[in-house]
This record gives sequence, C-alpha cells and structure tokens, in this order.
Amino acid sequence: MLSFENDYNVGAHPKLLQRLAETNLEPQTGYGLDDFCAAAKERIKLACACPNAEIFFLTGGTQTNQVVIDACLQRYEGVVAAQTAHIAQHEAGAIEFSGHKVLELPSHDGKLCASELKAMMERFYGDDSHEHMVFPGMVYLSFPTELGTLYSKTELTELNEVCRAYALPIFIDGARLGYGLMSKQCDLTLPELAGLCDVFYIGGTKVGALCGEAVVFPRGGMPKYFLTRVKQHGALLAKGRVLGVQFDALFTDGLYFEISKNAIDRAEEMKAIFREKGCRVWKETPTNQQFLIVKDSELERLSKLVAYSFWEKYDEDHTVIRLVTSWATTKEQVQQLRAIL
Repeated sequence: MLSFENDYNVGAHPKLLQRLAETNLEPQTGYGLDDFCAAAKERIKLACACPNAEIFFLTGGTQTNQVVIDACLQRYEGVVAAQTAHIAQHEAGAIEFSGHKVLELPSHDGKLCASELKAMMERFYGDDSHEHMVFPGMVYLSFPTELGTLYSKTELTELNEVCRAYALPIFIDGARLGYGLMSKQCDLTLPELAGLCDVFYIGGTKVGALCGEAVVFPRGGMPKYFLTRVKQHGALLAKGRVLGVQFDALFTDGLYFEISKNAIDRAEEMKAIFREKGCRVWKETPTNQQFLIVKDSELERLSKLVAYSFWEKYDEDHTVIRLVTSWATTKEQVQQLRAIL
C-alpha cells in the first residue's frame, strides 16, 4: 500500500534515532531539565534569532494547543480562530474542555483577515454588555493552515498590528512549520515569523521526530509557573530528554529545514503529475498537503492502492481527498502514484 495519508505515518529520521541510541544510557535529570533540552533550546534560539526566548518541549499538537491557550488566557477569555482552524474542528473540543471558548471568524482559504478581526474587536468593545460576554483574549493562527495555505508577511503584519492595538497575544500553531517555511511561496524567515507573534511552536511530530513540539516564547514572557501548568494538564513528560535529544538533532546543521524541503519538492512533483493526468484539484496549495476531487466510483479502486485522507464530500458523486507528502516521501513513491493515476 502506497501511503500519502498524512505526514506522521512513519517513525523518525534516522539521525534522531541514532542520537537517541547514542545517549540512551547516559543518566539525566527529568522533566525537561536535562542537558539535551538545554542544548536544543540554545540551537532553537539561534535559529529564531531570539536570544531571550523561553522554550518548553511538549509531546503533541493538540496537547500543546490546549496547554498554551489555557496558560495564556484568563478564565473569562476565549481564543479567536478561523472557522477551519484545527482547534475549532479537529481537537474534540480540547480548548472548550479547558474552560475557554473558541471564537470563530470566517476562514479565507484557512486564514483570518485582519479587517474582520478588527471589526470583531470594535463590535465587542462597542457593546455596552460586553462584560457579560466571553472576552477575546488571544488569536490563534496556523502556519501552514489546515488547508495547506500560508500567511504572507504582509498579512501577518496586518494581523499583528490589530492585535497590538487590542493587547491580543498571537499564538501560531506550527505543527507543519518546516513545510511552510520551505515552501516556494513563503516570504517569511523563521526569525521574521518569531518577531510577528507572541508564542509559537515548532512541530516535530510531523517533521521528522517520533513525537514532540517546541513551544517558543520569542521575547520571553512565558506564563508564570508554566511547568506546573503543564503538569496540571497531565502533559509533563518525565523523560523530557527524549524530546531534547530529538530537537537538538533536528536543529543541528540545518536538518529540520533540509528534510522539510524534501516534502515540498515531492509535493511539487505530485502537482506536476496531477496536471499531466488531468486530475481535478480542489484547492491549489504551496505546501505538502494536496487536495483532489475524485469520482466516488474511482475511490474503491484507489483505496486499494493508496492510503489517503477523506476531506469532505464535493457533491453527490465526488469526494475531496487529501494526499500529503513528508520529510520521508521519496521520488519513487511519487512515481508510483503517477502510475496508479
């Protein structure tokens, strides 16, 4: 079975496994206070050009979103997000479970619009009864978005300006951050992205690690007693070294960006094949998630040969499916897909 189901369908990059094996019997303290986490933090600070950054390692994306949002918000506050945002659609109400409402705005190819965010804030504070309502306390963005699209530097700057005016922290979900940064359409560097938000995370689970996300507060300002808050969520990993070793390896010699580029290169090859074969593309994306419109009558044959993700029904006779490349996707696999199509 050829698998393009997602970008976490294999284990870890061999260099990470090698480092885990090499350091396996070296005694270290727990809970992320080990030497490997310390070294990884310094490498990430350098990559982000944020010498004063505060960094914490967590294991998964939903866990990270819930912990960060809950730690940054007051009990009476909610988080603003696009209707298509991961926290609004595919996290089983994890944010609401922690006591914070997701305040949805329209999605424009997966993105928030700065003018609509501003209008929302004006309506909220213009309402004499706003103290009876959930306060917008922060803004959640994804880079790339759930639809594989990217914010431009201009779009992110405009959102940042609105957020500064209303003292709203910006939180960027970077589960697929590497794939966004290495896209040919991306006009942001990692330091520039770090400068336009208040907290973000660097995804490892989907970009070469067994598991792990690196939460970065680029200018400091990590919520007080963050480790304690992480533990309250049941999210504190005793063997934090497992995450530190992996991120130390990912940010040695540019490995994170090198393997992210592989996913983009393979996705570009895939898009060329779609054009060659006359496939119906649902949405053009510049990253590693590609969406096709397929006849339902063809899905039975395709599903026996290729693992893909169901996205949504297009009409009575067609379905939108998602094909995803990753750091581990090979040229040979893309050519096998070509033969099948």
